[in-house]
Amino acid sequence: MQFKLHSNYQPTGDQPQAIESLVTGLKNKIEDQVLLGVTGSGKTFTIANVIERTQKPTLVIAHNKTLAAQLYQELRDFFPENAVSYFVSYYDYYQPEAYIPSSDTYIEKEATINEEIDKLRLAATTHLMTRQDVIIVASVSCIYSLGSPVDYSRFILEIVEGELIKRESLLLQLSNLQYERSNTDLLRGTYRLRGDVIQLWPAYQDTALRIETLEDKIISIKDIDPISGSIVEKEQNKFYKNKMALIYPAKHYVVESKSQKENIAIIRQDMANRVEELKKEGKTVEAYRLEHKVNYDLEMIEEFGSVNGIENYSRYFDGRQEGEAPYTLMDYFKYNQEKFGLDSFLTVIDESHISLPQIKGMYFGDRSRKETLINYGFRLPSAIDNRPLQLHEFLQRKQQTIYVSATPNEWEIKRSKEQIVEQLIRPTGLLDPKIEIRPTSNQIENLAVEIIERKKLGQRVLVTTLTKKMAEALSDYLNDPEKIGKLVKKYFQGQEIPFPQVAYLHSDVETLDRSDILDDLRNGKYDVLVGINLLREGLDLPEVSLVAILDADKEGFLRSATSLIQTMGRAARHVDGRVILYADRITRSMDIAIKETERRRATQEEYNLQHGITPQGINKPIREKLMQRKSKDEQNKENKKSILLKISNKEQLNLMAINPEELTPGEKQGLIKKLRTQMKKAANDQDFELAAIIRDKIAEIENV
Repeated sequence: MQFKLHSNYQPTGDQPQAIESLVTGLKNKIEDQVLLGVTGSGKTFTIANVIERTQKPTLVIAHNKTLAAQLYQELRDFFPENAVSYFVSYYDYYQPEAYIPSSDTYIEKEATINEEIDKLRLAATTHLMTRQDVIIVASVSCIYSLGSPVDYSRFILEIVEGELIKRESLLLQLSNLQYERSNTDLLRGTYRLRGDVIQLWPAYQDTALRIETLEDKIISIKDIDPISGSIVEKEQNKFYKNKMALIYPAKHYVVESKSQKENIAIIRQDMANRVEELKKEGKTVEAYRLEHKVNYDLEMIEEFGSVNGIENYSRYFDGRQEGEAPYTLMDYFKYNQEKFGLDSFLTVIDESHISLPQIKGMYFGDRSRKETLINYGFRLPSAIDNRPLQLHEFLQRKQQTIYVSATPNEWEIKRSKEQIVEQLIRPTGLLDPKIEIRPTSNQIENLAVEIIERKKLGQRVLVTTLTKKMAEALSDYLNDPEKIGKLVKKYFQGQEIPFPQVAYLHSDVETLDRSDILDDLRNGKYDVLVGINLLREGLDLPEVSLVAILDADKEGFLRSATSLIQTMGRAARHVDGRVILYADRITRSMDIAIKETERRRATQEEYNLQHGITPQGINKPIREKLMQRKSKDEQNKENKKSILLKISNKEQLNLMAINPEELTPGEKQGLIKKLRTQMKKAANDQDFELAAIIRDKIAEIENV
C-alpha cells in the first residue's frame, strides 16, 4: 500500500520550498539534511509531505515519551490508511540492577510493564514484518536490544480454515511463540481452551481469535472481542479463499528450545572460566556469588523459559560475538527494506539538538553500571553486550536522515555539509515573540502582576526557574489566596479578579500525567505552569501568551542560547506572544538568543507585509488521549470488583472474574485445589473476610 496523506490544508509559507528541497536531497541520495524550523511552522506537516512524496518507510525518533506521543498522534491523523506505530519504553517503573560498592548495597532489577505500550511496540515490529507503508514514532529506546528480526520472522504461525493440524501440535506452537495458557481470564498474550475451541489474544492487537477445531482440523477462525466474546467482522484476505490468520510472537525475544540448550551449555562453560579467573585474583566471595547467581538463573530459564534479568544473557541466545552490537528496531527497518526491495528507509530525528546527545550518552551510562556488577561477581562479562547502540553504531544503521530542530547543533550542521533547509514562516502569519528584559529585583511580585493581567484576558503563562526548590516555592506563592489578594488590592484597586491556578511540572510526574497537566492548562483548569527544564520541547500550547524566564543571566545549560531560544519559542503560538527575561545583565547566550529571535521575527514580518497577511491566533482542539485512562473513582470501583490472589510468581487469579460455567471438570478440580490453599493462607493471616469470600467462590464452583 502507498503512503497517502490526508489533510484539510495545503503547504503554505515556506513549507513548499522546504518540502521540495528535502525531497530533492533524498532523491539525490544526500545522506544527511537539516530542517531548521521554528515553533509552529508546521515541521511535522512538512515531514508528512516528504514521506508521501518519497514513499519511504520512516523512523521518527523523539527524545521523550510526551513528544513522541504528540508526533504519533499527528502522523496517525495524517496517514489514517497506513501503518503508523508508537515505540517507546514499556516500563511504567524501572529500577535497573545495580551495585554500590561504598555501602555494599545490591539493588535488584524492578520493573512494572505497561501492557498497552507493550502492545503498541509489538504492533510496530509486526507492521515491519508485513507492510512497507510503515511509520514508527519512537523514543531513544529504539537503540536498545530487541532480539533478532530474522528469528522473530521465523516464529510466525500461519493457520487457515480447513487445515489439518493436531491440536497438541497447535498448542505447542503457541507456547513456542511465548503465549501462556490461562484457565480463567483471557489476557493479552495468553490463550485458553473451551472444549474444542481455542481462544487466543495476540499480544499486538485489540481483538482476539476464536479457533474452532474438530478431529485435528481447523473448522473456523473468527475475530472476537476479548471481553464480550462477540464476533468482530474483518475484511478477508483477498489471497485466500478461506479465513486465515498470521500469529506473531507474544514477545520480541524468542529462542528455539534446541539452541537454548546449546547456549546454556556455553554459558555454564563461560561461568566456570570466569569463576576460576576471580579465584586467581583472590576474589573468593565474588566467585561464589557469580556461580550461585548464574546457576540459579539457568535453572529458572530451563524450568520456566525466562528469569528476571534474562536480557543479560542475550548475546548467547542472539548468536552474537563478544562486543558485537545488539539487534534493535533499526535492524527491523533493514529487514523491511530488504524484504520489500526498497532503496532505503528514512530516519527523522526530531529536536535533534537534544535527541542526539541522548543517543550518544546512553551507552556510557549503561556500561559504567554493568562494569561494577561484573567486577563484583553479580554478572558475567557477557552482560556488557546487553546494551544500547554506541553513536557510531547508530550512525552505521540509520540511513537517509533529516535532523529537525529550531536550534540545530554544530554537529548536525557539519554532518549535513551545510545542507540546511530553513522554515521560518508560520502558516498563520504568527511572529516570534517580542522580548523584554527586566531587573531581577522584585521579580516575583512583578511576575505575579503579569500573570494576573493574563488571567483577566483568559490567557496562559509558562514560567521557568533554575531549581526545583524555587519552582515549588513560586508555585506555593502563586497559589496563596492571601498573598495574591494583597497584590490585587495593591495593583488592581480592588477589582474582582479570579485568582490564577498554578501547576508545577516536575521530573517525578509520570509520562501520562504530564499530558493530563498540559491538557488541563489548555482547557483552563490551570492558568500557569511552572517548571525547570521540562518546558522547552514539544509543547504546542496556543493559549500561552507569556513566557517568563527567571534569572535569565545565570549562564549554564538551562540558560544557554539554545535553551533560551527554545523556551522563548513557546510564546510564538499566540498573537500577543511576549517573553520577559528577568536579568541584571545581558550574557553572551542571551545576546545570541535575542538576536536570532529578532532575525526570525524580521523575516516573518517582511513576508507578512509582502503577502498582505495579518497574524491570526490558533484554535487547536485538544487531541484525544493516546491511551484512555480511568478516573480515580472508576479505578476504585474496578478495584472493588477485583480480588487478586497471588498463586505463584508467574500466576495470579482475579477471584471475581472466575465464571464456573466456563470451566471443564478438570479445570474446576485444579482451581478448587488452588483456592483451598489460598483460603487457608488467608485464615492463617487472620484475613477472615477474604477467606470467607474464597470459601463462597469454592462452593459456587462445586455447585455448578
